[in-house]
Amino acid sequence: MNLELAPEDRAFRDEVRAFLEASLPEHLREAGRNPTSVFTDKKYSLAWQKILHAQGWAAPAWPKEYGGPGWSVMQRYIFAAECARAGAPGLSPMGLRMVGPCIMRYGTDEQKAHHLPRILSGEDYWCQGYSEPGSGSDLASLQLRATSDGDDYVLNGSKIWTTHAHWANRMFCLVRTRADGMPQAGITFLLLDMASPGIGVKPIITLAGEHEVNQVFFDDVRVPKANRLGAENDGWTVAKYLLEFERGGASGTGLKSALERLRAMARAESDGSGRALIDDDMFRAKLAAAEVQVLAIEMSEHRVMSALASGRNPGPASSMLKMQGTEAMQMLDELAIEIAGTYALADQMEARQPGSNVEPIGPRHSLYAMQRYLNNRAASIYGGSNEIQRGIIARLVLRL
Repeated sequence: MNLELAPEDRAFRDEVRAFLEASLPEHLREAGRNPTSVFTDKKYSLAWQKILHAQGWAAPAWPKEYGGPGWSVMQRYIFAAECARAGAPGLSPMGLRMVGPCIMRYGTDEQKAHHLPRILSGEDYWCQGYSEPGSGSDLASLQLRATSDGDDYVLNGSKIWTTHAHWANRMFCLVRTRADGMPQAGITFLLLDMASPGIGVKPIITLAGEHEVNQVFFDDVRVPKANRLGAENDGWTVAKYLLEFERGGASGTGLKSALERLRAMARAESDGSGRALIDDDMFRAKLAAAEVQVLAIEMSEHRVMSALASGRNPGPASSMLKMQGTEAMQMLDELAIEIAGTYALADQMEARQPGSNVEPIGPRHSLYAMQRYLNNRAASIYGGSNEIQRGIIARLVLRL
């Protein structure tokens, strides 16, 4: 596997760097450098998406026919790496990386023409209606009922852990349209308007004190059958396709940026004897172990990229990367807590806001350590728990 960039890839990297230097405002860099939640707040992610959309770069993986740049796998990797290096805020993946590709594959011409441009521009901001109380990793057991009534489905039930439902105007949702037979064979995939009568959103405040997820209630909500993606009772096929885009956990580029943040923190902090913490042998050993894991993930991502560039499916490698990536992220979070020490215990919501003039208690880098740690405890659960990923690997690789 040749890791050297080809001349055309180096030229592309330089083009991306120049664009980021000229077009990424400082307040968006600050929001991107210091994320504490799974997704960047809407006001920052959409502001950056509009800048990228004007450049034609909002959806790196989309083909040109749908408004994407038509980049190669390597170009997409370079773009992600440079955005991470520059501190660009992450874009919400719900539309661009998840439901958008599903609409391209399973949508009608009318659905493609209506939804895809609005996803690119950010006019539509999506949330995901998958998990329910009692139906998380066992997603096929979901019970949100969709009863056929003429040209509509009538929905009753609820969804939970719905990220950014309080900001979204659209939802892609799995519903039960048949109760008999295999559970997977009675699920339908719907696209719905969050302003529909009968939808209620109740906030769930996380352990980190942030409002990111919600429970969504459906009380006789009418959804036109024209908003169905794929065939009735075949939504499990669409859902599995979408999960290929959801899984992957923390990417190697993001982990490398987090590792650099740790090094900067350790250089700025004392080990208690007058030396910088970065020079403490025991801490250096922990940092080295984390770096080895991050480099291993990066190499695995390169192997997956090679497979994709050759037209091959990565298969269970996506489960491996999701599992290893999220666990490496949690390892880095634990090291950040160790560096921050007692300052990590101070909850300073106002001081954490980009552009805030509130002076923090302790070093500014300690502001974000505990919130990242608490939020990222969920990373090994959402998108299919790591236990589920291990089961997939055992079945598909080890034939157990």
